[in-house]
Amino acid sequence: MKTEDAPAVSLGTVATKGIAARLGALGARAFGGGRHSAYATRDLTSGSIPRTLWFLGWPHTVEGLLRIADHVIDLALAGVFGLRSIAGMGAAQQFAQLGFMARMGIDIGMRAMVSRAVGMGDMSLANRVVLQAASLTLGYGAVMALIGLLLTEGLLTLLGISDGVIAEGAAYMRVHFMAQAVVGFQALGGHALSASGDSLTPMKASIVMRVVHIALSPILMFGLLGVPQLGLVGAAFANIAGQLCSVVILFWVLFSGTSRLHLSLRGYRLDWSILRQLIHIALPASVTGMERSVAQLLLMGLVTPFGDAAVALFTLSRRIEMISHGTSQGLAQACGTIVGQSIGRGKPERARLTILWAGAYAAGVNLVLSVLIVSFPVAILSIFTRDPELQELGRTWLLIQAIGYTAIGIGMVASHSFQTAGATMYVMLVSLGTMWGIEFPLAFLLSRVTDLGPYGVAWAMVASMLARPILYVPYFISGRWLRIHMFSRERVPRHGPG
Repeated sequence: MKTEDAPAVSLGTVATKGIAARLGALGARAFGGGRHSAYATRDLTSGSIPRTLWFLGWPHTVEGLLRIADHVIDLALAGVFGLRSIAGMGAAQQFAQLGFMARMGIDIGMRAMVSRAVGMGDMSLANRVVLQAASLTLGYGAVMALIGLLLTEGLLTLLGISDGVIAEGAAYMRVHFMAQAVVGFQALGGHALSASGDSLTPMKASIVMRVVHIALSPILMFGLLGVPQLGLVGAAFANIAGQLCSVVILFWVLFSGTSRLHLSLRGYRLDWSILRQLIHIALPASVTGMERSVAQLLLMGLVTPFGDAAVALFTLSRRIEMISHGTSQGLAQACGTIVGQSIGRGKPERARLTILWAGAYAAGVNLVLSVLIVSFPVAILSIFTRDPELQELGRTWLLIQAIGYTAIGIGMVASHSFQTAGATMYVMLVSLGTMWGIEFPLAFLLSRVTDLGPYGVAWAMVASMLARPILYVPYFISGRWLRIHMFSRERVPRHGPG
């Protein structure tokens, strides 16, 4: 009997393996990173720098634009419920962004270490770094869920916004805080793959995420198709559903081995040497991210006394500024990856030239954007609101802010590149210095002492935008960012600028 049963078992096993293999091949083709994909095999440390930048950067740019579309659509839908809904969503998003940016330091530290390890040719080390970063993300998500459960209303009250605005934004904010682990793993998976050289898979996962979010938002917000009307919190649930879909895709690729990285939990343990180095790089980056989010909260506090319309305007201006970030962020992230891998490969001059190329491209793209904003400010604002008062206030605000958008691209390229090189402390000092030395004091004085009112905040933000790239220039010239060690066995030049 055993000899007769054996072939049946064998055939079933073979069939099962065949189906699994076909599904694996289909997934690899659908979501990038396949063994024969250029994004899993291309050497980023050789060849034309401009071509490599665009090769790696265009998926990041598409992903950034999708992120902007996501926020724009949610705010446009919130506008259907009125001005307070826009203000409530904006206030809640400021705190949600603060929580996200605090954890972003983990991603930045991981990107720096993964790109350096890939440049060194040590993929086992790169895989271990990603798993350690995932451990930190899990712990962080648990802490943020507790904060969201207990402190949501209290945090919103600190802004001094009206009770009506708090009522609109509280449930939306609580959902985002409770789901920070999902949001964190989505970001971590995308950054891990892009640091290894695969920017295509995160883009595809982002497309799925945004489609799910955009499709579900109106259904849940307005109670379509027989679903109960949830209002703003419906947009939050739609967002988390999309994030969860993206997490599944990204981690399937990471664990299936269809990219440079191939994660496995076999033999997993906490690696304290990697964790110490990861935290050492991540902490200044987290402070930088938190500083920017705290700055937005403080600036919103300065705008609040001018009324709910001013708060709504501040929220809309942040979303339009995201367009400027989105158009240059792709180049900045691509530049950071090339810089990290080039340093790991012992090619500092390539790292230096990559920053110059990316900075020039980012400045040019944002200059075009500034011209469009100056030419059509009311048309841009009409996407979000038809309120005449809000459009008139917003027109002047956008004209002021457009002055600084070109500088944003250069500053973003520099900060991403230095952080991926491991120089997170210098970027933190620049961010803190411009915030507390320029932006907030100037915003307070111009909005309170002069007749500019809320526009004083806009002028102060422009001053900070222009100052940051200037402060990065001497550090770039010094070449100190090229001589930062992350691993004991790497060889990084100790003398000369590069």
